[in-house]
Amino acid sequence: MTLTQAALAPRSLTSQGLLVLAGSVFLGLISQVEVPMFPVPMSLQTLGVTLIGLTFGARMGALAVLAYLAQGAAGLPIFSGGDAGAHHLVGPTAGYLWGFVAMAWLTGRLVELGLDRGLLRLFAAAVVPAMAIYLPGVAWLHFGIGLELSTALSAGMLPFVPGDLVKSAIAALSIAGGWAALSRLRR
Repeated sequence: MTLTQAALAPRSLTSQGLLVLAGSVFLGLISQVEVPMFPVPMSLQTLGVTLIGLTFGARMGALAVLAYLAQGAAGLPIFSGGDAGAHHLVGPTAGYLWGFVAMAWLTGRLVELGLDRGLLRLFAAAVVPAMAIYLPGVAWLHFGIGLELSTALSAGMLPFVPGDLVKSAIAALSIAGGWAALSRLRR
């Protein structure tokens, strides 16, 4: 069970739509925290995607990320560093951006399959998809952009792994804290 399912059940179609919108706005805001790097900037996007997946579940998490991509492609300055435009969906970061949809879905699915409580379980639900994001990201840099595989790995994965491990731990701690707070509210 996800945190939103526990806190807001039962949910109407309107409340689900508002949650998707809130998730996409949250992701847009957290994406503004970045460290410029080439060809892929380091940002808090993966933390946002992880939190959305852990909180919303597979379907709603993926929908929130798709809404974020649509908003950015439509011109809202919500991509990393305040960028916008559909060209980002085919540029150097495209593999990661599209991979965020799968990352949110997988994170949410792991929670739905029982990794919803306990710090270690939540960390597993966060870290596995965080590491899997490198598959589409590095593959796009290599096949789509034409970087040598070693360059794609050294520029698009290796510098980001330590930060993604830390972000996974932060996400797990945050959601565990959310469950604890919900439990205290229900007493």
